[in-house]
Amino acid sequence: MCVQSLEESVPTRLPPRPGFEAIEAAAPETASRRTLILALIGNISFSWSNNESMFIYVLMLLLDIDQTSAAIIFSTLNTTRARLDLVQRLAAANIADKQVASQLENLVERFNACTKIRNEFNHCMYALNDLGEITHTHSMKISEVRGRLKFGAVRPVDDDRLKEMQGIIGDLKALNRDLWNFLPVLENHVARKGEAVRQRG
Repeated sequence: MCVQSLEESVPTRLPPRPGFEAIEAAAPETASRRTLILALIGNISFSWSNNESMFIYVLMLLLDIDQTSAAIIFSTLNTTRARLDLVQRLAAANIADKQVASQLENLVERFNACTKIRNEFNHCMYALNDLGEITHTHSMKISEVRGRLKFGAVRPVDDDRLKEMQGIIGDLKALNRDLWNFLPVLENHVARKGEAVRQRG
């Protein structure tokens, strides 16, 4: 009597094993594009992180505390969403000038838009073809479609996607400049408000 092995008898739900040897052999031919993609991903992550840290200064000014204390509060919160939520709540409580408040809200909205794109590349699986080219991203985000849970979206890493990545890097660069320009505005507003409170006291 012939007994089938477990490997033969159980149909697999796993994807096929990649041809690592063939991919590694072909990889040098596609290295330049792969290096470009990885550089763009790194630049997005680098620029995004620098922009997120700028909100430490916003927190410092809104709470009228030193930078170290602001950084401790900022890093104690585990998510970017929680950090920005705190910034927005403090702004609502402490910024009386509608124009200043609107400027900050605009900066937060722009940062959130960049965060969405950044998360696409930081929280995904990357698909490679037999030549070692990065062809697709597969989001790790679970979504619900018509009442059914669905694993994240698959998007091609084509020339249009590369242009999108270059665009978000430009957006992050502009946002960084605007955050630096906004900080003195916020500092002056907080100082004027503090002086007004002291005079009333």
